[in-house]
Amino acid sequence: MADRVADAIARASAEETARIISTVIRMTGDFALAEDCAQDAFVRAFSDWRKGGIPDNPGAWLTTVAKRRAIDLLRHAGAEDRALRRVAVEEYEPVEPDPDISGDFDDRLRLIFTCCHPALPMDARVALTLRTVAGLTPAQIARAFLVTEPAMEKRLVRARAKIKHAGIPYRVPPPHLMPERRDGVLAVLYLLFTEGYSATGGAVLIRVPLLREAIRLTRLLIELMPDDDEVRALLALMLLHHARTAARTDAVGDIVTLEEQDRSLWDRDAITEALTILRSPVPRAGRYGLQAHIAACHLEASDAARTNFARIVELYDALAVIDASPIVELNRAVAVAMSQGPVVGLALIDELVTSQGMDDYYLLPATRADLLRRMGRRTEAATEYEKALQLAPAEAEKRYLGRRLAETRR
Repeated sequence: MADRVADAIARASAEETARIISTVIRMTGDFALAEDCAQDAFVRAFSDWRKGGIPDNPGAWLTTVAKRRAIDLLRHAGAEDRALRRVAVEEYEPVEPDPDISGDFDDRLRLIFTCCHPALPMDARVALTLRTVAGLTPAQIARAFLVTEPAMEKRLVRARAKIKHAGIPYRVPPPHLMPERRDGVLAVLYLLFTEGYSATGGAVLIRVPLLREAIRLTRLLIELMPDDDEVRALLALMLLHHARTAARTDAVGDIVTLEEQDRSLWDRDAITEALTILRSPVPRAGRYGLQAHIAACHLEASDAARTNFARIVELYDALAVIDASPIVELNRAVAVAMSQGPVVGLALIDELVTSQGMDDYYLLPATRADLLRRMGRRTEAATEYEKALQLAPAEAEKRYLGRRLAETRR
C-alpha cells in the first residue's frame, strides 16, 4: 500500500502540481502562498491516502486541500475580510470568464500571460513560468539557465514580489496588448515543451503530459491570435517533434537516435497537421517557422540517409541571422557535418568550444565525441564522451553516453 501511495503521489506531483498552483494563484494572487499550499496538500496526501486509500481523482483531492489551506492561511494572517470572502467564494463558485476573451482559456494560460508581463525581465518571465506552469524545481531551472540554485531562488523571489507589489492582473490581456506579450509567451511555451521533450533531470527523459500540455496551450493561443504566423509555426514545430515520441526511447527508456528510430512508430497524423500548417502561405519565416521547416526535413525523409542536409544548412543559415546563439551554431555544424563530412563539421564545432555559456552544455562535448568517433579518432572521442557524461542532466542521457563511451573503448 505504501508503495502504491508513493507512486500515486509522484505521478500526481508530475501531472497536477502546475494545475494546483495556478488555481490557488487565481484565488489569492499570491505565487509564494500558492506554492506553499500545493506542498502542504502533498504532505497531507502522504498520511491521508495511507489511511483512507487513494482517491478516485487525486488531482481534484489535492486541489481542494490546497484551496482550503489557502483560506486557513489567509485567515490566520488576518487578511482583509473582502479578500478572504473572495477566496472563500472561489472554493465553491467558478470564476467568471474574462470579458474580452472568448473560449476555454484556463488558469494555466492566464498564468503564462501573467508571468510574461512586460514589467518583468525576460529571464524572470521564463524562470517563473517554468516554476509555476511546468513545475520545475529551482535547481532544474538553474541548470537550464546555467546559474547557481541560490541565484535562481533570488530571481524567482524578485519576480513573485514584482507581480504582487505592482498589482499585475491575473488574466489574458485584451487583443490590443497581445503583441507586447507574444514573444515572451511563445518562448515560455516552447521551453515548457522542451522540458517535456528532454527533461532537465530525473530518471525519465520524456515527460509526455508536459508535451501535451504545451501543445494544448499553444492551440488555445492560436484561438486568441489566429492570424499570427509564428504562433501557428510553433504549433507545427511542437507537433513534428512530438510525432517521434514513441520512437525516441526503447522499452526500458533508453535513447534511440534519430538515425536508428523505427519511422513506422512516428505519428503520421501529427506530421500531416504540421506540414499542412507549414505549407500555408506565410509572408516571412521567423524563429519557430525556420525550426519547424528544419524538423520537417528530417521527418519527410524516408530514411536518415535521404535527409536533405544541404537544405537544413540553408535553413540554419537563415535562423542564425535571427538567433545568433551558440546552440544554433552547434546544430548548424552538425548539419554541415552530415552534408559535407565530419572534418568540416568538427572545425566549426571547435570554434564554439570557447563560446560563453557553453562550458556546462553537455551536447557540445557529446557532439564532438560523435564526430571524432566517425573519423576514427577513438581516444579523443572517449575523452569527449567522458566530459559529456559528467555534464548530462538526465539519467537516460547518461546511460546513452555511457554506452557510446564503452563502444568507443572497445
